[in-house]
Amino acid sequence: MSLQIRTGTSKDIDTLLNIAKACAKHMIHNGIFQWNENYPNRKAFSTDVARNELYVLIEASQIIGCVVISTFMDEEYKTVNWLSPDNTSVYIHRLAIHPEAQGKGYAQYLMQFAETHAIENNYRSIRLDTFSKNLRNQKFYELRNYKKLGNIYFPKQSVYPFYCYERIL
Repeated sequence: MSLQIRTGTSKDIDTLLNIAKACAKHMIHNGIFQWNENYPNRKAFSTDVARNELYVLIEASQIIGCVVISTFMDEEYKTVNWLSPDNTSVYIHRLAIHPEAQGKGYAQYLMQFAETHAIENNYRSIRLDTFSKNLRNQKFYELRNYKKLGNIYFPKQSVYPFYCYERIL
C-alpha cells in the first residue's frame, strides 16, 4: 500500500466532485441519503482549498479520497454541548473514499492522519458529524472513541438529523 496524503489544490476539485458523486450514488443505493446534488459541492471544496484545509489521499498516482481538517465551526454546530472549549478543536468534514477503493482501511488511514495532525498542532479535540441513517459511519467513529453528543440538521441534505461526535485527544 503506497499511499500519500498531500494538501489539496483547486486542480483537485473536479476529481473530488467525481468521488463525492460516486460516494453519494453508492450511499443512495444502500438507502443512505446523506449526500446529494447540493452537497458536497464546488463551493465547499473551493473554500477548503482557500483555507488550506483540504487533504487528498493518493494511491498509485490517483486521488482516491479526501478529508477536510478545519478550524472553522459551522453555524449548525453552535447548539451542540461540546466536551471541550470551542477554540481548542478541529472539525472533520467531507471524509470520502471512492466506492471502488472502500473497505481497504483508507478511511482509517485518513482519520489517523487527521488525529495526528490535530495532536501535532496542539488541539484538544476533534469534532465531526455523520448522518443518523449511516450506521456504518457511526460504528466507524465510535470504534475510534468518538462520543455522540447531539443532533443537528442540514435541511438541504435531509429531513433526518446528523449526529455530532467529539473525541478528546
